[in-house]
Amino acid sequence: MVLLSLVASHHDLDLTVLERLQADVHAVGRELVAATNAVTGAVVLATCNRFELYLDVDDTAHTPRARRAVAQTVASRSGYSPEDVATHLRPLVGSDASEHLFAVASGLESMVVGEREIAGQVRRALSTARRDGTTTSTLEALFQAASRASRAVESSTGLGSTGRSVVGVALDLAARTLPQADGDVDWAAVRCVLVGTGSYAGASLAALKARGVHDVRVYSPSGRARAFAAARGVTSLPAGADLLAEVARTDLVVACSGAAGAVLGAEALAAVRRGSDRPLTVVDLALRHDVDPDVRTLPGVALVSLQSVAEHAPAEHAALCHARQVVLLAAEEFEADRRVREWDPAVVAERTRVLGGLETALDALPVVDRDETRARSLRRRTRAQLHGPTVAARAAARVGDAAGYARALGDLAAIEVPAVGPSAA
Repeated sequence: MVLLSLVASHHDLDLTVLERLQADVHAVGRELVAATNAVTGAVVLATCNRFELYLDVDDTAHTPRARRAVAQTVASRSGYSPEDVATHLRPLVGSDASEHLFAVASGLESMVVGEREIAGQVRRALSTARRDGTTTSTLEALFQAASRASRAVESSTGLGSTGRSVVGVALDLAARTLPQADGDVDWAAVRCVLVGTGSYAGASLAALKARGVHDVRVYSPSGRARAFAAARGVTSLPAGADLLAEVARTDLVVACSGAAGAVLGAEALAAVRRGSDRPLTVVDLALRHDVDPDVRTLPGVALVSLQSVAEHAPAEHAALCHARQVVLLAAEEFEADRRVREWDPAVVAERTRVLGGLETALDALPVVDRDETRARSLRRRTRAQLHGPTVAARAAARVGDAAGYARALGDLAAIEVPAVGPSAA
């Protein structure tokens, strides 16, 4: 077994490339596991600024075949060639893959260091793989360890609580162009339209409320606005509502639906704003651009995009160095535990050979020769004899000492099943 990760993120690629790579993302994991027996499990992590696949590959020699299967599967949906897909997805193997996921889950690889949304997205990626039947015990252990690492980083560094989220940074940027009084935004007076009902919409609404925004109207291209708004104590726009007419009376639009195609087009928005001197700030957090980027050219309209967030994200601070050390130690511990699990069957087999053989021999004794006191003594001495090589083998496995493991396993193999006759004492 080998852990293989193929990653693409805002660090390496334009967001439009990431958008295409994520086409029909929910089918990728299922198709990969079905397409090749080299891939025994898959978890897909797709967010607004990353696309990553974590694969359980049955043998190191099969990683090229797994990579080819990924390239073909993603190419068939994205419109890129398999060669382009292979170029866009950076491979990480073994401990590099686990360390990367732990850093991602902890918010250390995000546009905004310490952002909180990603930890939930990592958990949901595992839940989706469970639902689709594409997870394995190794991937379960990996993603659960990633969540523990994320909590450890938050508790020991404060990044999760003090670091600003993507939504928070976007609203900070939006505040620069919202109507102000005495140099400050009166958030309670801001009239807002929220486009979308997904996880980012929920995070956006919470951030808006935290700043004091009361007038929020929810619009959903998919028709889910009513249930979303009712559960959160805000107003929904009815299905079929004229979004443009509503925006014309609005100070702030926060769009994060990820709908196919722009929800707000530049020409249509220009038409409804003709003759209006009311400023409008638009925050587009959707990877697929809910808002036509050209709206930034319209008079009185300011646009904050994911790219804006990336350009204005806060720099790494002192806690980041400690956070990365926490992640590194967590990844090392995970790899040590994984090696013990992977190498332990041979140890267990030798112990079973000896202890099982002893029990079989004791059971085969004639009733007149059975002595429970002597049997307990034999079991105790046998376990003591097995203990040293067992501990040595598992310690060697933890640090990846193959030679030391082989020696300890050889010592276990040399232990014979003890004699149990009447003369054995």
